[in-house]
Amino acid sequence: MQIYKVGGAVRDRLLGRAVTDIDWVVVGADAQAMQALGYRPVGGDFPVFLHPQTAEEYALARTERKSGVGYGGFTFYASPDVTLEEDLIRRDLTVNAMAEDGQGRIIDPYGGQRDLADRVLRHVSPAFAEDPLRVLRVARFAARYAPLGFQVAEETLALMRQIAESGELAALTAERSWKEVSRALMEPRPEVFIEVLRACGALATWLPEVDALFGVPQTATHHPEIDTGVHVLMVLRQCAEHEQPLSVRWASLLHDVGKGLTPLEEWPRHIAHEHKGLRLIKAINQRTKVPRECAELAILVGEYHTHGHRALELRADTLLKLLQSFDAYRRPQRFAEFVAACEMDARGRLGFEQRDYPQAAYLLGAAEAARKVAVQPLVEQGFKGAELGEALQRERLKALSAYKAASGNLKEA
Repeated sequence: MQIYKVGGAVRDRLLGRAVTDIDWVVVGADAQAMQALGYRPVGGDFPVFLHPQTAEEYALARTERKSGVGYGGFTFYASPDVTLEEDLIRRDLTVNAMAEDGQGRIIDPYGGQRDLADRVLRHVSPAFAEDPLRVLRVARFAARYAPLGFQVAEETLALMRQIAESGELAALTAERSWKEVSRALMEPRPEVFIEVLRACGALATWLPEVDALFGVPQTATHHPEIDTGVHVLMVLRQCAEHEQPLSVRWASLLHDVGKGLTPLEEWPRHIAHEHKGLRLIKAINQRTKVPRECAELAILVGEYHTHGHRALELRADTLLKLLQSFDAYRRPQRFAEFVAACEMDARGRLGFEQRDYPQAAYLLGAAEAARKVAVQPLVEQGFKGAELGEALQRERLKALSAYKAASGNLKEA
């Protein structure tokens, strides 16, 4: 029985990156031998065992054969006679198909070290095309390693295009797809994830509403980059540079989908794109089954992001309605994430990346001013029920009016 480190742990050590998770493969053993040594089986589609001391996962070397559609359409064969090379060839990329023995020696039958040096993400074998999930995985790796100069090999991109055209992406469950997408959006270059999906035709299948934004022009005065799709990529780049959470990145990806519905004769203006895009955002959220906090923020940012940009011009009563829409008193974090998404939108424009966004501090200050209005004095005055709510609204409006005046933003919208 031989035990090897495999996959990402080997790849990242060779790249000089921190290794967090270690995958192990066991050659020359079966389930009975593993259990006799104290390893605990965890079940699943193929034999995986937990180490008796470290609880790390150890998988028996295996081969696989396509037996259906989608990510789960495979039959696995695990046996003591499966070699390390046979196990490695079923993996997605050459840089993930290396192993390391107990002495630190690298076993690299498919050129992973060469591709690391050349900064190339290349598939190991034609069997790559059998698993549609690999389209999302490769795009995610491209987003992770783009800062190091990695690019997807042309022949691998061709296989990804073949998968996209086959219709097999539709066989992926929303839950499994979201796991890859959510990780990709949190990578250092999330916009590269979208670029790679678009390059292979997968974006048109997975997120056609965003794919439709490329080639749609915007007014050059406000958007020197012109192209709406390019703008979305720039906003995602800003999200990563400012270390925004997943909810902000998801909302930023979808915030302008309404512009894809603008008739050509109205270009480059996009009147009421915020409201036009709401049904698209709701449909995307439902289709992709994103977590509730991501779905809710995406809808709110889609509807109100232009309010954020015009914050300094808004009347006090409009500010009050905005805060109510976000339930900003009980959910201050959600409103803060809305403000962050607005700032990323503003910075995600050509030449505006370093421009100050005073609307952010102003909006957060307005929320704080309204939040400071105490309920107890109103209760002591005898207000209750609906009357208490109305009195609280009046006091919050007074607080916002005073805040606006003190901030020197007296212009009425």
